[in-house]
Amino acid sequence: MTDRYSSPFSQRYSSDKMQYLFSDDNRYKTWRLFWISLAKAQRKLGINITQEQIDEMIENKDNIDYEMVKQFEKKLRHDVMSHIKAYGVTCPKASLIIHLGATSCFVTDNTDIVIMRDAITLIRKKLVAVIKNLADFAMKYKDTPTLGYTHFQPAQLVTVGKRACLWIQDFFMDFEQLQFTYDSLMLRGVKGTTGTQASFMSLFENNEEKVDTLEKLVCADFGFEKSFPITGQTYTRKLDTRVLQSLSSIAQSAHKMCTDIRLLQGLKEIEEPFEKSQVGSSAMAYKRNPMRSERVCSLARYIITNAHNPEITASVQWLERTLDDSANRRLSISEGFLATDGMLDILLNISDNLVVNESIIYKHIMEEIPFIATENILMESVKRGGDRQKLHEKIREYSMEASNRIKNEGLNNNLLSLISNDPDFNITPDILERLTEPSQYTGRATTQTQIFLTSLSSLFDKYFSSDIEVELIV
Repeated sequence: MTDRYSSPFSQRYSSDKMQYLFSDDNRYKTWRLFWISLAKAQRKLGINITQEQIDEMIENKDNIDYEMVKQFEKKLRHDVMSHIKAYGVTCPKASLIIHLGATSCFVTDNTDIVIMRDAITLIRKKLVAVIKNLADFAMKYKDTPTLGYTHFQPAQLVTVGKRACLWIQDFFMDFEQLQFTYDSLMLRGVKGTTGTQASFMSLFENNEEKVDTLEKLVCADFGFEKSFPITGQTYTRKLDTRVLQSLSSIAQSAHKMCTDIRLLQGLKEIEEPFEKSQVGSSAMAYKRNPMRSERVCSLARYIITNAHNPEITASVQWLERTLDDSANRRLSISEGFLATDGMLDILLNISDNLVVNESIIYKHIMEEIPFIATENILMESVKRGGDRQKLHEKIREYSMEASNRIKNEGLNNNLLSLISNDPDFNITPDILERLTEPSQYTGRATTQTQIFLTSLSSLFDKYFSSDIEVELIV
């Protein structure tokens, strides 16, 4: 318990790994790595910086006196300068060259991009694991007929596995979007105060080649091949929009899948995992609520709406720089990733433990298949000498009678009995049983499922790892 507000993302909805990526400690240590990288590159290109100064910076890169930083910030009202001052106290020999020629966004923006890259890597790993779980589930149930639903009304049959492929295909599209976002990431680079690199041109006596090399060296230190060719003081906030739209896309797919599960659990056909001692309701002891799927939907809505923040922020930036992005970005980017991370952990649990109640599924099929099979029954009867128009009208009448029996009397569907007892159809119960075998009505569902899942094998070979840690709090 605490007497101060604690974010749900640090208590319930995000893994330790993701929380550390967006922690102050990781952020400020990364700032120092950028200062070290800058100094190393400047020394390599001939600036009067000694190896002793660089060694001192490296030796103290993780030695952050946060209390000292806090005291500096009270006085300076500037977070980056406070860290520069504190680093300089710890590194007296290097204090004169820390942050040489740079602006605050050199460390803040570049660090944000590094953190987002690492966070995308973690999200991508979990997303692929969810896809793999669902692919295994789809393959297992590729042949299992189930009622398809359009408008949540019974429709033609599909298979349980094919339906799962609807979810997988959405998530695979999300993966492609996330991968594109990852591949397109660039550092802000070494651009100076308004993006012109004027300070570095002065430092290198207008040697443009050295300024270009400086930027490439820093980018290479952090595993980036490119930096933005054009920036103001900040990198374009359109990047944040692209990143959070990728998270929103995952959330949209997650919401759809878990809404489907909630509907199917209401039908008792498919259920999310339910632990032996889990309580479904404080009042109704028999309840088995789909609480994991509901939690996914809840987080997904947050992620989707949160993606509007960078869209608005990108649209209202003034000229080369305004600071009205800062507070919003501190919240929207970090919490967008934290929420997505937590959501995926829950999805990993759900997708690895889905329960299929095949007897209930079969019961529901048999309640509806007499209607679904009527065209095949009509064709068979015509083959046996029946009058197509006369039989069509009888099927219509019998269907209405059976439907009325179900809806108004609460009785079972007796359409097949009505047909088999009518000599005009010239059709026996054995033939009717054959004509109502569910597997006849799933079309190419099994084949489609197999082909689609086979197409994903290269994805799993490249990205899937069995060591994914799920830190789910249920």
